[in-house]
Amino acid sequence: MSSTGFKGGVHPGYHKEITATMAVIAMKPPSKVVIPLQQHIGAPCEPLDNIEVGTHVKLGQKIADSSGFVSAPIHATVSGTITEIGLFNHPLGRPVQAITIESDGQDEWDETINPAGDLDDLSSDDIRKLVREAGIVGLGGATFPAHVKLSPPAEKPIDLVIINGAECEPYLTADHRVMLEKPEEIVFGLKAILKALGAEKAVIGIEDNKSDAIRVMEQAISGENNITVARLHTKYPQGAEKMLINVTTGRKVPSGGLPLDIGVVNHNVGTAVAVAEAIREGKPLIERVVTVTGSGVNRPSNLLIRIGTLVSDVLEVCGGLKETTQKLIIGGPMMGLAQPDPDIPVIKGTSGILALTDQDIYIAESSPCIRCAKCIDACPVQLLPTEIAKLAENKLYKKAEKIYALDCFECGCCSYVCPSKIPLTQWIRIAKAEILKAKKK
Repeated sequence: MSSTGFKGGVHPGYHKEITATMAVIAMKPPSKVVIPLQQHIGAPCEPLDNIEVGTHVKLGQKIADSSGFVSAPIHATVSGTITEIGLFNHPLGRPVQAITIESDGQDEWDETINPAGDLDDLSSDDIRKLVREAGIVGLGGATFPAHVKLSPPAEKPIDLVIINGAECEPYLTADHRVMLEKPEEIVFGLKAILKALGAEKAVIGIEDNKSDAIRVMEQAISGENNITVARLHTKYPQGAEKMLINVTTGRKVPSGGLPLDIGVVNHNVGTAVAVAEAIREGKPLIERVVTVTGSGVNRPSNLLIRIGTLVSDVLEVCGGLKETTQKLIIGGPMMGLAQPDPDIPVIKGTSGILALTDQDIYIAESSPCIRCAKCIDACPVQLLPTEIAKLAENKLYKKAEKIYALDCFECGCCSYVCPSKIPLTQWIRIAKAEILKAKKK
């Protein structure tokens, strides 16, 4: 079967060989977790009325929620005592409200954690409610609350679900391992998603540098006539929502639109597993698979980690950092965020912890644009990165909006190929923030 691709994109060094063959190991629950109340796109949560310093909580107990539709509740990820509710550093680079729980070492589950029953007996509304109450968000990194994607307006019916197994970011292998180790759970979660949406067909998209995962998932869907596996050309950002939809269906998400505008909903492979566990076990989203990698880590690993575990504790389990480590990134090298300090918690959107040494880092001074157009060729949504960046630099945000700055999803391809080392993505990010700020006034 030939692979499919898209126009634009780049081919950075993948470095996945570091952890691709390493099975997922469950990290021992830490003695303390710090659980941010803002860890998804949408309204932040507030502690429930019965949650305060000194309260004893059980594993999986709901501890925070929001009345906002675009939001997802938060659960205790260890059993123990709440010792603090206050500001704590967040991977997004600013302090946010967080609940700190000192573990009692018992891992005693909350009594509300029970299987939901047979999928055949659940209605679409039942599934949406289960997904919402389990606090499931997109585990590919976008952290969009999953129940919202399962609730499209009646005038926009969904006929196709795409499960994202591309994992195009260099270094990361968490989704790869989930496909190898949890294929049956992915298919079960996908069936639940199909039922919730009333959709008829599904495609599981996987890059062709994961041939073992393609074989495993093809075997897992044997006998499922409405589910196929799409072999995707290995190219960054193949796993981006718009790219994935286009290469697997030929459909294009309109500028300013959403996948549901063309009858499609996307979910990550890890999200499908979380949906399966919520239905079969009643288990909320309290942990996720994280790739800990890079030449700066002494023992790279794929770990199943409790939400709220401090990155510093994770790195200690992985043998610590080498003295030559120069940069710590949460996520992959293309879209991840550099961190000044490992004293931050793993959140629902943490797919990777990447440590790079001085041999990996190249710092260059920016120079004027030479009009080579490499950024235009690399942009997967055919924008004009240099023009948008120039307008942002001169604070001409309305003009930037007119040339579709908001369509940029900050993949970083333009900055990656720019021979003048202009921080194009960063300028576009500023333009987007200013445009959205103006719209709210």
